[in-house]
Order: sequence, then C-alpha cells, then structure tokens
Amino acid sequence: MPRPVARSASVVRPAISGWGVIAKSGCLGWRSNPAVRTIHRTRRRRFGWSGCAWPAAGVNAGGRKSCAPGCKASTRAPSASTLGRLLRQHGWSRSPLWRRRGPDRAWPALRRARRPNEVWTVDFKGCFHTADGRRCDPLTVRDAYSRYGLCIRVLHGHKLATVQREFVRLFRRFGLPRRIHADQGRPWAGPGPAWLSQLSAWWVSLGIRPTFSRRARPGDNASHEQWHRELKADNTRPPSATPQAQQRRFQNWLQDYNEERPHEALGLIPPAQVYYRSRRRYRGARPPRYPRGWTVRQVRPNGEIYWPGRSRFFGEAFVRQPVGLQPWRQDRWRVYFYDWLIGEIHTPDLGAMRPAIYHRRHPPKVSAMS
Repeated sequence: MPRPVARSASVVRPAISGWGVIAKSGCLGWRSNPAVRTIHRTRRRRFGWSGCAWPAAGVNAGGRKSCAPGCKASTRAPSASTLGRLLRQHGWSRSPLWRRRGPDRAWPALRRARRPNEVWTVDFKGCFHTADGRRCDPLTVRDAYSRYGLCIRVLHGHKLATVQREFVRLFRRFGLPRRIHADQGRPWAGPGPAWLSQLSAWWVSLGIRPTFSRRARPGDNASHEQWHRELKADNTRPPSATPQAQQRRFQNWLQDYNEERPHEALGLIPPAQVYYRSRRRYRGARPPRYPRGWTVRQVRPNGEIYWPGRSRFFGEAFVRQPVGLQPWRQDRWRVYFYDWLIGEIHTPDLGAMRPAIYHRRHPPKVSAMS
C-alpha cells in the first residue's frame, strides 16, 4: 500500500499494507490462489493482524465486515471506520444506496423574476409552539417580483395531502405561476431523479416548473428568508395562545404587509400596487403528450413499472403518473416525465432505472430570488 494512502488515512503504513497487497492481487479469489494465500499468511505473521474477512466478503464489503471479530486481535488493525473510508476511497466498496448513474443534466441558471407570477417562492417557517403547547408549522408563499405575500397558513406538520390542498386553494385564487422556487427539503424535493417529490411532480403536471436552491444554501432564496425574519419578529415573540389565534394574527399582519407597508425594493410602494392575478387558470393536471413511437407506461403505487420482462423501480415521486419511454440506443430507453428526462433503462440491468443526475455547472454569484 502506498505511503500517501496511509498518510491520508492517519494510520501507520504497516497496519494497512497487508490487506492492500491482497486487494491488488485479486481479493475475490484469495483462497484459491496459492500466491495470494502465501502473501496473506506472511503479512499476518509479520504484522499480527488477520485481514481475512474482507477478501472473503468481496469487493462491496464495508468496514465492519472487513474488521470481523477475528481480525481485531492485534492493536495494529485499523478501525472499522478507517478501513471503510479507505475501501470507498479506492473503489473497493460502495454505499448500500449506490445506484448506477444515468445521464448528466445541468439545471438552468437561477434568474430574477421580471413580472408578477413568474416565480413564486415557498418555504416552511421554522416550527414553534403556541402558549397552549400545540405545534405550528407556518406555510409561506410569496411572489418573487412584487414581494406580495400570497399565503401564511398554520399547518400541523408537512403532510403531502395537507400541503397539496393548500396549494389548490392558492391556485384557484391567484392562478398558476410559471415557476415555483423552494429549497431541497421535504415536501418540495426528494431523493429521486431531478430531485422531484410527489408534490413537485404534481406541479410539473400542472405546467409549473419547480426550481430548487443548492443544498445548505439559504442565500439562493434570500428574499424569502428575510421575509421570514420579519414575520418571526412581529408575530411569534411571544406566540399567541392557540393556533387559531396565531392564524388570525398572521392574516392581519399579511394584510398590512401587502396593502399598507411600503417596500424599498419597489420604490417605497406597497406590494399590492404591483401584484396582479395570473392569467393561467387552474384546471387540474394536464395529460402528457409524448411523441409518436414512444411507449407510455403508468407507474404503479409501489413506484415500479414492468419493462421489459421485469419490474423497474422509478421512484415514489411518479406514483400513478404516466411516463414516456423513448428508444435511444440498442437495449436502452430514455425515460421522460412530461418534458423532464428522469433516467435511462438498460436491458442488462436487473433492477431500477438509472436516474438522471441534475447539477448546476455555474453556481449563482448572487441570490436569484433577492
């Protein structure tokens, strides 16, 4: 094992040289290979550590399996966490959540809104408790251009049905925006392809394009976070006696914020003088129109489809949604959800779809939602 690897892992070189030689010599067949078995025996006698467990377990064995009880007889053996980190670093192990990567795609750059209803920003104000001890999770929605507060609704948790019902009420009252910007937390985003969750996939079916902030970057939605600071300072210190009283307090504050309070970014005029209702009316989910020659499949309640000849897992975000399969190359199909590329299906693969990886090539220098 090279000296830089030992130095990077903060362990002495003799502690890892034994299993390093075994790995490079063919770890899967070490019992049947006399040369590897001889090296293994020599290293074990020299360094007092039996590294026999992880070659027997295979390349994908983690640190705990590699440090079986029989392998810790010596004080020179590395810990399970150190060994697992080295195995992952050099490609000899992988996470249980590892999946084959699909096509790489770049997110469009975050852009400032130029007119009302072009971008709505959404988030949950941090939870707090009213005086009677009941929990409140205020859902906040605001128009990014006019700074008009569309909604401050006290909810009890982040359940999908409750949040979706509130958005239906907003869409019927104010119409549909072009985009909705949120962070990567639940219920806005999920771990599946394109970071879509069931809620954001429903937005896509309505003709709304969701956009997400970078992970741990609240500055990508800085204007909404600053609105939360004012909301918290004026309404939650101290909180009201009950959630109903807190909701009335939010409504009175929101009316004053929209109609009376001047906003510096708007030239010291109230947001109500700038905002107007969207012309796009809410009519429910629109059916997708995939090109001729594509195969359309309905995703099952367990997030799978049957294609070709076996079940393929797509994700919980697309449950009961139609997806389109485009013939791409030999034994390959590209999977689309409306106009979103969400992954590829390879016939030799035995399991799930290979999800598309979305990333931002050029992080914004300033907040796109400020």
